Amino acid sequence: MGDGPADDIEAAASDRSVRAQALVVAGLSTLSAALAAYEIAPASVTPLIRDALAIDATRAGLLVSVMFGVAVVASLPAGAVLDRTNSRFALALTVGAVLVAGVWGWVAAERGNYYSLLASRVLGGVVFVVVWNAGIDIVSRAVTVDRRATAVGVFTASGPAGFAVGQSVSPSVASWLGWPAVFVVYNVLSVAGLALFWSSSRGLGRSSSGPAPTRAEFGDVLRNRSVWLVGTLGFLAYALYLFVNSWAPSYLTDEIGLSLGLSGLLVAVFPAVGILSRITGGYLSDRLFGGRRRPILVGSFLVAAPFLFALASVRSVGVLVVALLGAGFAIQLTLGLSFAYVRELVVQRVAATAVAFQTSLGLAGAFLSPIAGGALVESAGYEVAFLLTAGLALVGVAIAAVLPEP
Repeated sequence: MGDGPADDIEAAASDRSVRAQALVVAGLSTLSAALAAYEIAPASVTPLIRDALAIDATRAGLLVSVMFGVAVVASLPAGAVLDRTNSRFALALTVGAVLVAGVWGWVAAERGNYYSLLASRVLGGVVFVVVWNAGIDIVSRAVTVDRRATAVGVFTASGPAGFAVGQSVSPSVASWLGWPAVFVVYNVLSVAGLALFWSSSRGLGRSSSGPAPTRAEFGDVLRNRSVWLVGTLGFLAYALYLFVNSWAPSYLTDEIGLSLGLSGLLVAVFPAVGILSRITGGYLSDRLFGGRRRPILVGSFLVAAPFLFALASVRSVGVLVVALLGAGFAIQLTLGLSFAYVRELVVQRVAATAVAFQTSLGLAGAFLSPIAGGALVESAGYEVAFLLTAGLALVGVAIAAVLPEP
Protein backbone atom coordinates (compact mmCIF):
# COMPACT_ATOMS: atom_id res chain seq x y z
CA MET A 1 0.00 0.00 0.00
CA GLY A 2 3.06 2.23 -0.04
CA ASP A 3 3.08 3.17 3.65
CA GLY A 4 6.37 3.59 5.45
CA PRO A 5 6.25 0.53 7.72
CA ALA A 6 5.36 -1.68 4.74
CA ASP A 7 8.39 -0.36 2.88
CA ASP A 8 10.54 -1.15 5.94
CA ILE A 9 9.20 -4.70 6.03
CA GLU A 10 9.86 -5.20 2.32
CA ALA A 11 13.44 -3.99 2.82
CA ALA A 12 13.87 -6.37 5.75
CA ALA A 13 12.63 -9.26 3.62
CA SER A 14 15.14 -8.33 0.92
CA ASP A 15 17.95 -8.42 3.48
CA ARG A 16 16.93 -11.88 4.72
CA SER A 17 18.77 -14.68 2.88
CA VAL A 18 16.86 -17.00 0.57
CA ARG A 19 17.80 -19.86 2.89
CA ALA A 20 16.34 -18.03 5.89
CA GLN A 21 13.16 -17.23 3.95
CA ALA A 22 12.84 -20.90 2.99
CA LEU A 23 13.34 -22.06 6.58
CA VAL A 24 10.61 -19.72 7.83
CA VAL A 25 8.17 -21.05 5.23
CA ALA A 26 9.20 -24.68 5.86
CA GLY A 27 8.93 -24.37 9.63
CA LEU A 28 5.52 -22.73 9.62
CA SER A 29 4.25 -25.18 6.98
CA THR A 30 5.39 -28.12 9.12
CA LEU A 31 3.69 -26.63 12.17
CA SER A 32 0.45 -26.03 10.25
CA ALA A 33 0.49 -29.50 8.65
CA ALA A 34 0.89 -31.12 12.07
CA LEU A 35 -2.15 -29.23 13.38
CA ALA A 36 -4.18 -30.05 10.26
CA ALA A 37 -3.40 -33.74 10.81
CA TYR A 38 -4.54 -33.34 14.44
CA GLU A 39 -7.73 -31.65 13.23
CA ILE A 40 -8.80 -34.43 10.83
CA ALA A 41 -7.36 -37.44 12.70
CA PRO A 42 -10.63 -38.58 14.37
CA ALA A 43 -12.34 -38.91 10.98
CA SER A 44 -10.35 -41.97 9.95
CA VAL A 45 -10.85 -43.84 13.25
CA THR A 46 -14.50 -42.90 13.80
CA PRO A 47 -15.74 -46.52 14.18
CA LEU A 48 -13.23 -47.10 16.97
CA ILE A 49 -14.24 -43.87 18.71
CA ARG A 50 -17.95 -44.64 18.45
CA ASP A 51 -17.53 -48.15 19.85
CA ALA A 52 -15.26 -47.09 22.72
CA LEU A 53 -17.28 -44.06 23.79
CA ALA A 54 -20.72 -45.47 22.86
CA ILE A 55 -21.68 -42.35 20.89
CA ASP A 56 -23.66 -41.82 17.68
CA ALA A 57 -22.33 -40.57 14.35
CA THR A 58 -23.34 -36.97 15.04
CA ARG A 59 -21.36 -36.69 18.25
CA ALA A 60 -18.41 -38.47 16.66
CA GLY A 61 -18.46 -36.03 13.72
CA LEU A 62 -18.56 -33.13 16.13
CA LEU A 63 -15.02 -34.02 17.25
CA VAL A 64 -13.88 -32.80 13.82
CA SER A 65 -16.43 -30.11 12.97
CA VAL A 66 -16.15 -28.33 16.34
CA MET A 67 -12.68 -27.13 15.34
CA PHE A 68 -14.10 -25.46 12.21
CA GLY A 69 -16.92 -23.87 14.20
CA VAL A 70 -14.59 -22.52 16.89
CA ALA A 71 -12.25 -21.13 14.23
CA VAL A 72 -15.07 -19.14 12.61
CA VAL A 73 -15.74 -17.35 15.90
CA ALA A 74 -12.14 -17.04 17.09
CA SER A 75 -10.44 -15.99 13.86
CA LEU A 76 -11.19 -12.26 13.81
CA PRO A 77 -10.36 -11.63 17.49
CA ALA A 78 -7.16 -13.64 16.99
CA GLY A 79 -6.17 -11.48 14.02
CA ALA A 80 -6.79 -8.28 15.95
CA VAL A 81 -4.60 -9.53 18.80
CA LEU A 82 -1.84 -10.61 16.39
CA ASP A 83 -1.73 -7.11 14.87
CA ARG A 84 -1.13 -5.72 18.37
CA THR A 85 1.41 -8.23 19.65
CA ASN A 86 4.53 -10.14 18.73
CA SER A 87 3.36 -12.96 16.42
CA ARG A 88 6.60 -14.89 16.84
CA PHE A 89 6.13 -15.25 20.59
CA ALA A 90 2.41 -15.85 20.10
CA LEU A 91 3.25 -18.88 17.96
CA ALA A 92 5.50 -20.26 20.69
CA LEU A 93 2.66 -19.91 23.20
CA THR A 94 0.18 -21.60 20.86
CA VAL A 95 2.46 -24.61 20.41
CA GLY A 96 2.53 -24.92 24.18
CA ALA A 97 -1.28 -24.71 24.16
CA VAL A 98 -1.65 -27.37 21.47
CA LEU A 99 0.52 -29.73 23.52
CA VAL A 100 -1.83 -29.13 26.45
CA ALA A 101 -4.84 -29.78 24.17
CA GLY A 102 -3.25 -32.98 22.89
CA VAL A 103 -2.40 -34.44 26.28
CA TRP A 104 -5.82 -33.34 27.59
CA GLY A 105 -7.60 -35.07 24.69
CA TRP A 106 -5.50 -38.20 25.03
CA VAL A 107 -6.22 -38.54 28.76
CA ALA A 108 -9.94 -37.79 28.25
CA ALA A 109 -10.16 -40.41 25.50
CA GLU A 110 -8.37 -43.00 27.63
CA ARG A 111 -10.88 -42.36 30.42
CA GLY A 112 -13.86 -42.45 28.06
CA ASN A 113 -14.89 -38.87 28.89
CA TYR A 114 -16.49 -37.57 25.69
CA TYR A 115 -17.26 -34.03 26.86
CA SER A 116 -13.77 -33.48 28.22
CA LEU A 117 -12.39 -34.75 24.89
CA LEU A 118 -14.68 -32.33 23.03
CA ALA A 119 -13.50 -29.45 25.23
CA SER A 120 -9.89 -30.27 24.37
CA ARG A 121 -10.82 -29.98 20.69
CA VAL A 122 -12.31 -26.52 21.34
CA LEU A 123 -8.93 -25.40 22.67
CA GLY A 124 -7.29 -27.04 19.65
CA GLY A 125 -9.57 -25.07 17.31
CA VAL A 126 -8.52 -21.76 18.86
CA VAL A 127 -4.85 -22.73 18.59
CA PHE A 128 -5.18 -23.84 14.98
CA VAL A 129 -6.73 -20.58 13.80
CA VAL A 130 -4.02 -18.53 15.56
CA VAL A 131 -1.31 -20.59 13.84
CA TRP A 132 -3.07 -20.28 10.46
CA ASN A 133 -3.52 -16.50 10.64
CA ALA A 134 -0.10 -15.80 12.11
CA GLY A 135 1.54 -18.18 9.64
CA ILE A 136 0.08 -16.44 6.59
CA ASP A 137 1.00 -13.02 7.94
CA ILE A 138 4.58 -13.97 8.85
CA VAL A 139 5.22 -15.88 5.62
CA SER A 140 3.99 -12.85 3.65
CA ARG A 141 6.44 -10.61 5.49
CA ALA A 142 9.35 -13.04 5.45
CA VAL A 143 9.75 -13.11 1.66
CA THR A 144 10.10 -10.44 -1.01
CA VAL A 145 6.96 -9.25 -2.77
CA ASP A 146 7.77 -11.09 -6.00
CA ARG A 147 7.66 -14.40 -4.10
CA ARG A 148 4.81 -13.60 -1.71
CA ALA A 149 1.93 -15.44 -3.37
CA THR A 150 4.12 -18.46 -4.03
CA ALA A 151 5.25 -18.61 -0.39
CA VAL A 152 1.69 -18.23 0.91
CA GLY A 153 0.62 -20.95 -1.53
CA VAL A 154 3.25 -23.29 -0.10
CA PHE A 155 2.06 -22.52 3.42
CA THR A 156 -1.63 -23.06 2.63
CA ALA A 157 -0.75 -26.38 0.96
CA SER A 158 0.05 -27.56 4.48
CA GLY A 159 -3.71 -27.91 5.00
CA PRO A 160 -4.37 -30.71 2.47
CA ALA A 161 -0.94 -32.20 3.20
CA GLY A 162 -1.80 -32.45 6.89
CA PHE A 163 -5.23 -33.86 6.09
CA ALA A 164 -3.61 -36.53 3.93
CA VAL A 165 -1.22 -37.47 6.74
CA GLY A 166 -3.95 -37.51 9.37
CA GLN A 167 -6.31 -39.59 7.26
CA SER A 168 -3.70 -42.12 6.15
CA VAL A 169 -1.54 -42.50 9.28
CA SER A 170 -4.14 -42.39 12.07
CA PRO A 171 -5.39 -45.97 11.58
CA SER A 172 -1.80 -47.21 12.01
CA VAL A 173 -1.31 -45.00 15.08
CA ALA A 174 -4.52 -46.43 16.54
CA SER A 175 -3.30 -49.96 15.82
CA TRP A 176 0.12 -49.43 17.42
CA LEU A 177 -0.66 -47.10 20.32
CA GLY A 178 -4.43 -47.23 20.72
CA TRP A 179 -6.98 -44.84 19.19
CA PRO A 180 -6.67 -42.17 21.94
CA ALA A 181 -3.10 -41.54 20.73
CA VAL A 182 -4.36 -39.85 17.55
CA PHE A 183 -5.29 -36.86 19.71
CA VAL A 184 -1.69 -36.22 20.81
CA VAL A 185 0.84 -37.67 18.37
CA TYR A 186 0.58 -34.91 15.73
CA ASN A 187 0.66 -32.20 18.39
CA VAL A 188 4.10 -33.41 19.43
CA LEU A 189 5.28 -33.04 15.81
CA SER A 190 4.32 -29.36 15.90
CA VAL A 191 7.37 -28.73 18.10
CA ALA A 192 9.65 -29.63 15.18
CA GLY A 193 7.96 -27.03 13.01
CA LEU A 194 8.32 -24.36 15.67
CA ALA A 195 12.02 -25.17 16.13
CA LEU A 196 12.68 -24.88 12.40
CA PHE A 197 10.80 -21.58 12.19
CA TRP A 198 12.33 -20.08 15.35
CA SER A 199 15.88 -20.46 14.12
CA SER A 200 15.33 -18.15 11.13
CA SER A 201 12.54 -15.78 12.16
CA ARG A 202 14.27 -13.11 14.24
CA GLY A 203 12.76 -9.71 13.45
CA LEU A 204 9.44 -11.11 12.21
CA GLY A 205 7.48 -10.65 15.42
CA ARG A 206 5.59 -7.46 14.60
CA SER A 207 3.75 -6.71 11.36
CA SER A 208 4.59 -3.01 11.72
CA SER A 209 7.43 -1.06 13.28
CA GLY A 210 5.08 1.71 14.41
CA PRO A 211 2.54 1.86 17.27
CA ALA A 212 -0.29 -0.66 17.55
CA PRO A 213 -3.21 -0.19 15.12
CA THR A 214 -6.12 1.93 16.27
CA ARG A 215 -9.74 0.84 16.47
CA ALA A 216 -10.47 3.02 13.48
CA GLU A 217 -7.92 1.12 11.42
CA PHE A 218 -9.51 -2.18 12.40
CA GLY A 219 -12.86 -0.72 11.39
CA ASP A 220 -11.43 0.23 8.00
CA VAL A 221 -10.75 -3.44 7.30
CA LEU A 222 -14.39 -4.37 7.93
CA ARG A 223 -15.62 -1.46 5.79
CA ASN A 224 -13.33 -2.28 2.87
CA ARG A 225 -15.48 -3.42 -0.10
CA SER A 226 -12.63 -5.32 -1.74
CA VAL A 227 -11.89 -7.23 1.47
CA TRP A 228 -15.53 -8.32 1.60
CA LEU A 229 -15.44 -9.41 -2.05
CA VAL A 230 -12.31 -11.52 -1.55
CA GLY A 231 -13.83 -12.90 1.64
CA THR A 232 -16.94 -13.88 -0.29
CA LEU A 233 -14.76 -15.72 -2.81
CA GLY A 234 -13.15 -17.57 0.10
CA PHE A 235 -16.59 -18.45 1.47
CA LEU A 236 -17.69 -19.81 -1.93
CA ALA A 237 -14.45 -21.74 -2.52
CA TYR A 238 -14.51 -23.39 0.91
CA ALA A 239 -18.23 -24.16 0.52
CA LEU A 240 -17.59 -25.91 -2.80
CA TYR A 241 -14.53 -27.68 -1.39
CA LEU A 242 -16.31 -29.09 1.65
CA PHE A 243 -19.50 -29.96 -0.24
CA VAL A 244 -17.62 -32.19 -2.68
CA ASN A 245 -15.48 -33.67 0.12
CA SER A 246 -18.56 -34.43 2.20
CA TRP A 247 -21.08 -35.68 -0.36
CA ALA A 248 -19.16 -37.04 -3.36
CA PRO A 249 -18.41 -40.39 -1.64
CA SER A 250 -22.10 -40.98 -0.91
CA TYR A 251 -23.02 -39.83 -4.42
CA LEU A 252 -20.63 -42.30 -6.04
CA THR A 253 -21.99 -45.06 -3.82
CA ASP A 254 -25.72 -44.31 -3.98
CA GLU A 255 -26.04 -43.06 -7.56
CA ILE A 256 -23.11 -44.60 -9.46
CA GLY A 257 -23.09 -47.92 -7.62
CA LEU A 258 -19.46 -48.01 -6.45
CA SER A 259 -18.42 -49.53 -3.14
CA LEU A 260 -17.93 -47.14 -0.26
CA GLY A 261 -14.22 -48.02 -0.10
CA LEU A 262 -13.66 -47.33 -3.79
CA SER A 263 -15.72 -44.13 -3.60
CA GLY A 264 -13.59 -42.83 -0.75
CA LEU A 265 -10.42 -43.70 -2.61
CA LEU A 266 -11.55 -41.87 -5.76
CA VAL A 267 -12.74 -38.78 -3.88
CA ALA A 268 -9.38 -38.58 -2.07
CA VAL A 269 -7.89 -37.14 -5.28
CA PHE A 270 -10.07 -34.06 -4.82
CA PRO A 271 -8.32 -32.61 -1.72
CA ALA A 272 -4.96 -34.22 -2.51
CA VAL A 273 -4.51 -32.28 -5.74
CA GLY A 274 -4.68 -29.10 -3.65
CA ILE A 275 -1.09 -29.62 -2.51
CA LEU A 276 -0.03 -28.85 -6.09
CA SER A 277 -2.83 -26.39 -6.84
CA ARG A 278 -2.27 -24.00 -3.93
CA ILE A 279 1.41 -23.67 -4.77
CA THR A 280 0.75 -23.35 -8.51
CA GLY A 281 -1.77 -20.53 -8.09
CA GLY A 282 0.71 -18.36 -6.22
CA TYR A 283 3.57 -19.16 -8.58
CA LEU A 284 1.53 -18.33 -11.70
CA SER A 285 0.34 -15.09 -10.13
CA ASP A 286 3.88 -14.04 -9.17
CA ARG A 287 5.65 -15.16 -12.33
CA LEU A 288 3.26 -15.45 -15.27
CA PHE A 289 0.98 -12.54 -14.38
CA GLY A 290 3.57 -10.24 -12.78
CA GLY A 291 1.93 -10.11 -9.36
CA ARG A 292 -1.65 -9.72 -10.61
CA ARG A 293 -4.14 -11.80 -8.60
CA ARG A 294 -7.45 -11.38 -10.46
CA PRO A 295 -6.70 -13.61 -13.51
CA ILE A 296 -6.02 -16.61 -11.24
CA LEU A 297 -9.17 -16.05 -9.18
CA VAL A 298 -11.38 -15.63 -12.26
CA GLY A 299 -9.82 -18.71 -13.83
CA SER A 300 -10.26 -20.71 -10.64
CA PHE A 301 -14.05 -20.45 -10.65
CA LEU A 302 -14.37 -20.42 -14.44
CA VAL A 303 -12.52 -23.73 -14.79
CA ALA A 304 -14.25 -25.29 -11.78
CA ALA A 305 -17.79 -24.70 -13.11
CA PRO A 306 -17.80 -27.23 -16.01
CA PHE A 307 -16.08 -29.89 -13.90
CA LEU A 308 -18.74 -29.46 -11.19
CA PHE A 309 -21.42 -29.66 -13.85
CA ALA A 310 -19.87 -32.93 -15.08
CA LEU A 311 -20.13 -34.38 -11.58
CA ALA A 312 -23.89 -33.83 -11.74
CA SER A 313 -24.50 -35.12 -15.25
CA VAL A 314 -21.95 -37.86 -16.10
CA ARG A 315 -22.07 -41.53 -15.12
CA SER A 316 -18.69 -42.71 -16.47
CA VAL A 317 -16.28 -43.46 -13.62
CA GLY A 318 -13.27 -42.35 -15.69
CA VAL A 319 -14.86 -39.00 -16.51
CA LEU A 320 -15.90 -38.54 -12.88
CA VAL A 321 -12.30 -39.03 -11.71
CA VAL A 322 -11.14 -36.41 -14.23
CA ALA A 323 -13.90 -34.08 -13.03
CA LEU A 324 -12.85 -34.57 -9.40
CA LEU A 325 -9.23 -33.82 -10.26
CA GLY A 326 -10.14 -30.77 -12.34
CA ALA A 327 -12.58 -29.34 -9.81
CA GLY A 328 -10.23 -29.99 -6.90
CA PHE A 329 -7.34 -28.29 -8.66
CA ALA A 330 -9.37 -25.28 -9.84
CA ILE A 331 -11.21 -24.58 -6.57
CA GLN A 332 -8.06 -24.74 -4.48
CA LEU A 333 -6.31 -22.13 -6.61
CA THR A 334 -8.52 -19.63 -4.77
CA LEU A 335 -7.99 -21.28 -1.37
CA GLY A 336 -4.26 -20.57 -1.64
CA LEU A 337 -4.10 -17.21 -3.39
CA SER A 338 -6.92 -15.39 -1.61
CA PHE A 339 -4.96 -15.22 1.65
CA ALA A 340 -2.01 -13.51 -0.02
CA TYR A 341 -4.37 -11.20 -1.90
CA VAL A 342 -6.56 -9.98 0.97
CA ARG A 343 -3.65 -8.69 3.07
CA GLU A 344 -2.47 -6.63 0.07
CA LEU A 345 -5.76 -4.72 0.04
CA VAL A 346 -5.15 -3.08 3.44
CA VAL A 347 -2.34 -1.24 5.16
CA GLN A 348 0.38 -3.44 6.62
CA ARG A 349 -0.53 -2.53 10.20
CA VAL A 350 -3.83 -4.46 10.02
CA ALA A 351 -2.80 -7.20 7.57
CA ALA A 352 -3.27 -9.98 10.14
CA THR A 353 -6.80 -8.73 10.80
CA ALA A 354 -7.58 -8.93 7.07
CA VAL A 355 -6.21 -12.48 6.93
CA ALA A 356 -8.25 -13.41 10.00
CA PHE A 357 -11.40 -11.98 8.40
CA GLN A 358 -10.69 -14.05 5.28
CA THR A 359 -10.20 -17.14 7.42
CA SER A 360 -13.43 -16.55 9.30
CA LEU A 361 -15.55 -16.18 6.17
CA GLY A 362 -13.86 -19.12 4.47
CA LEU A 363 -14.34 -21.45 7.41
CA ALA A 364 -17.95 -20.31 7.73
CA GLY A 365 -18.44 -21.69 4.22
CA ALA A 366 -16.64 -24.89 5.26
CA PHE A 367 -18.84 -25.25 8.34
CA LEU A 368 -22.19 -24.53 6.68
CA SER A 369 -21.71 -26.28 3.35
CA PRO A 370 -21.93 -29.94 4.46
CA ILE A 371 -25.04 -29.15 6.51
CA ALA A 372 -26.81 -27.18 3.77
CA GLY A 373 -25.66 -29.70 1.18
CA GLY A 374 -27.14 -32.55 3.18
CA ALA A 375 -30.49 -30.77 3.39
CA LEU A 376 -30.42 -30.13 -0.36
CA VAL A 377 -29.49 -33.73 -1.19
CA GLU A 378 -32.30 -34.91 1.07
CA SER A 379 -34.93 -32.65 -0.49
CA ALA A 380 -33.89 -32.41 -4.16
CA GLY A 381 -31.32 -35.13 -4.85
CA TYR A 382 -27.64 -35.26 -5.73
CA GLU A 383 -27.96 -33.94 -9.29
CA VAL A 384 -29.65 -30.72 -8.23
CA ALA A 385 -27.14 -30.25 -5.42
CA PHE A 386 -24.13 -30.62 -7.73
CA LEU A 387 -25.75 -28.38 -10.37
CA LEU A 388 -26.11 -25.72 -7.69
CA THR A 389 -22.39 -25.95 -6.93
CA ALA A 390 -21.67 -25.25 -10.61
CA GLY A 391 -23.94 -22.21 -10.35
CA LEU A 392 -22.07 -21.00 -7.26
CA ALA A 393 -18.82 -21.28 -9.22
CA LEU A 394 -20.27 -18.93 -11.86
CA VAL A 395 -21.19 -16.49 -9.09
CA GLY A 396 -17.54 -16.63 -8.09
CA VAL A 397 -16.49 -15.73 -11.65
CA ALA A 398 -18.72 -12.63 -11.55
CA ILE A 399 -17.32 -11.49 -8.19
CA ALA A 400 -13.67 -12.12 -9.12
CA ALA A 401 -14.08 -10.20 -12.39
CA VAL A 402 -14.78 -6.90 -10.56
CA LEU A 403 -11.94 -7.14 -8.03
CA PRO A 404 -9.17 -4.52 -8.11
CA GLU A 405 -5.56 -5.54 -8.38
CA PRO A 406 -3.51 -5.00 -5.19
